[in-house]
Amino acid sequence: MGNVDVSKKLTGLSEKIFLDRYALKNADTSHAKVGDTVLVLTKDDPKFPAKEVGEIISREGNIVKVRTRSGETVESAVEKLTLNMEKTPEEMWDRLAGAMASVEKTAEKRQEWTEKFRYILNDWKLVPGGRIAAGADASDELTLFNCYVIPSPKDSRGGIMSTLTEMTEIMSRGGGVGINLSSLRPRRSIVKGVNGSSSGAVSWGGLFSYTTGLIEQGGSRRGALMLMINDWHPDLEDFITVKSTMGQITNANLSVCVSNGFMKAVKEDLEWELVFPDTTDPEYNDLWDGNLDAWKKLGKAVKPYRTVRARDVWHSIIESAWKSAEPGVVFLEYYNQMSNSWYFNPIICTNPCGEQGLPAWGVCNLSAINLSKFYDAEKHDVDWNELATVVRYSTRFLDNVIDKTPYHFEENRVNQQNERRVGLGTMGLAELMILLKIRYGSPESLVFLDKIYGFMAREAYLASAEIAGEKGSFQAFIADKFMESGFMRKMTEVYPEVGEAIHQHGMRNVTVITQAPTGSTGTMVGTSTGIEPYFAFEYFRQSRLGFDKQYVPIAQNWKDANPDQELPDYFVTSMSLSAEDHIRAQAAIQTWVDSSISKTANCPADFTVEETKRLYELAYDLGCKGVTIYRDGSRDVQVLSTSSDKKEEKVEAGKEQPEVAPVAVAAEVVAEKDSLTNLSGKLSVNVDAKTEQVFDKQYKRRPQILRGATYKVNTPFGMAYITINDMNGTPSEIFLNVGKAGSDVFAMSEALGRVCSLFLRYGDHGDKVKLLVKHLKGIGGSGAIGFGNNRVESIADAVAKALEQHDEVMNEQDDARNYVTATSEVLEAAPAPAAAGHSGHAVPSATEVAPKDLCPSCGSASLVNSEGCKNCVNCGYSRCN
Repeated sequence: MGNVDVSKKLTGLSEKIFLDRYALKNADTSHAKVGDTVLVLTKDDPKFPAKEVGEIISREGNIVKVRTRSGETVESAVEKLTLNMEKTPEEMWDRLAGAMASVEKTAEKRQEWTEKFRYILNDWKLVPGGRIAAGADASDELTLFNCYVIPSPKDSRGGIMSTLTEMTEIMSRGGGVGINLSSLRPRRSIVKGVNGSSSGAVSWGGLFSYTTGLIEQGGSRRGALMLMINDWHPDLEDFITVKSTMGQITNANLSVCVSNGFMKAVKEDLEWELVFPDTTDPEYNDLWDGNLDAWKKLGKAVKPYRTVRARDVWHSIIESAWKSAEPGVVFLEYYNQMSNSWYFNPIICTNPCGEQGLPAWGVCNLSAINLSKFYDAEKHDVDWNELATVVRYSTRFLDNVIDKTPYHFEENRVNQQNERRVGLGTMGLAELMILLKIRYGSPESLVFLDKIYGFMAREAYLASAEIAGEKGSFQAFIADKFMESGFMRKMTEVYPEVGEAIHQHGMRNVTVITQAPTGSTGTMVGTSTGIEPYFAFEYFRQSRLGFDKQYVPIAQNWKDANPDQELPDYFVTSMSLSAEDHIRAQAAIQTWVDSSISKTANCPADFTVEETKRLYELAYDLGCKGVTIYRDGSRDVQVLSTSSDKKEEKVEAGKEQPEVAPVAVAAEVVAEKDSLTNLSGKLSVNVDAKTEQVFDKQYKRRPQILRGATYKVNTPFGMAYITINDMNGTPSEIFLNVGKAGSDVFAMSEALGRVCSLFLRYGDHGDKVKLLVKHLKGIGGSGAIGFGNNRVESIADAVAKALEQHDEVMNEQDDARNYVTATSEVLEAAPAPAAAGHSGHAVPSATEVAPKDLCPSCGSASLVNSEGCKNCVNCGYSRCN
């Protein structure tokens, strides 16, 4: 089968991602010469370096001049360049096809499969996982597996340190790691060997999280960690709420492993027992591995710790997820019932993005079919024959990865050779559905999703059976037991020919299908990522010609053909889709996925706790294996004051304000009415003993009651709530709420507020407010919001603007003096589109900037939650691949 010449020159961000992450590099840059295409550092920052693609135009000794794609000339030392051996996707496709075909047994087979693999790679029909693209035939040190699950730590200091070492080794080679903490004894339980008590599973999770953060700072591939705990563990409640305390676990995703029994207890309002094995058992150290069912089957004692109401625990999970998108939930018992490896290798945890439930020492072996390439315009349908061919060839491609990759842990090699787990997924689903004019989330779309994903699963399973007939089944294959899994019962019920093929030939792979996030690779290819809708269709790009509105390509094509018309309703974005539609789409696809799915159900800011609860329970009822939500603007602090019978007139002309209390103690201001952020329930802002401890006796002591105002300011990081409280008629403390708890933005804004408060309350510096404004005003970051006097450069700049307005607000309005807290909008006009980041790439715009976290790659406030992961809309960075 010959190659079709569809060479397309990559441009812009796509080219940069390709050259930076996946193209083969030349480590020896001393040979760089005029005319070479290179990546050059345009910002040599140790934490947030910036690179641009360019061409060398001159060289004198070790110094070169590079003209970037934007026309800028940059001078650089040769050793700071990234010199690529591969400059086009075609060169990478040649390398990957040859690498994966090299494990075939005969020269004829190697030639045959080199051509077939090259065919499916051509024009991005198959997009290999990031580790495969970057590592195949590049280095014997680079793993081709994206993620790993390692065994739960042995419940001892040595066991925990061993797990830490394993985690570090995997992350340093580019792999993400999942760890189930349930093997570790609960907090305050006795440790006889040292005559003390344990700090608990959650505290050791903090150690793994902290170490991940160190790897994130030191390596080019950031560490990714998933921590899980089972619903029977006595530290369950601490785990659920750990991220509400800053600094404990900051570099890990969290999920609770929920059983069918627990869900039954929730629905029937039953009590739930939290238990742990008897640690005094003489065989505890040898036999306990975190599997409670296996421990019970051995006849071993289980010690009850306490009994809780299941609904209370469930509500705690829901409320925490509502506040900050964590923890997620994995229905682990159901997962194992559906798992094809149920009879020999139980699933204990998922990888960091949740799409692959794995046994101890299991690995993710991932690639994605680009569905946008299978639209048949003449028939206005899917090109089913072409899709079948690519699915079948892709299954063999991934199976060959298992024999091609280096193994740095013997346990990984043994496990993977025993089960040969692969994960073929998709990207471009949203683009294909738009081409077909099917609205994502509609009843019609659910029928379509069932059809196309059932079709792909059928073809992949038939391909795996065919390979088994040629090369043999995975070592642990037992036909009768394999066919008893929940997934295979559904598969053979709908597609009996699959069961017949497996009985005849066997099965090469224990699992075949996974829906992983494809943030970086999808952005490089220029299509929708994973199974998600597009995040946004419109964005603003800044150039020397100023701001202009642009669209993603499929939307741009439609607008060009239909000028002055709005996009049709089948152009759906993540935030325009209802959360329930997200879950129903996920469930329709999950039916045909033998592993799991990385997906985020995006919810609006006013989504309530009760709605979140219904969403989680809907996911369970529909057969999803897990669920993660992200509520737009979620944060777990609130900013205003209690309701009262007296209604504040207005603090700023034309601005109607929420009700406020005439008197309130400083220790707690409870938000019952929340017209600014639409949070439900009662939340509080605490100014507690911890805050008081910041100030020593030299500081001006804080009175019990203070007058103040809270300013709502739109910033490049999202909406900021800046509370300025007065003492003796002058500002004395500042509280900042920006972003969601646990994020870098939240931590840094809190720190800024504390430092400003210290400055305002300590010593005599003349007009401290003017001095503070002078040093904060105009500080710029990676972007800005608004124009002219309303332009906000950063959170620090927003504080300066609030301070400038504060004196007028507190003194010119007579009523303001009667209240503990008043409110004011700093920006009167609707914010203008967000400016482009410093690298020149577009930052999506909205009337109110959605809160984003800092991207660890480019440093801009562009990290958004999608596909169950964090992805940068500025540089294409993805936490998960």
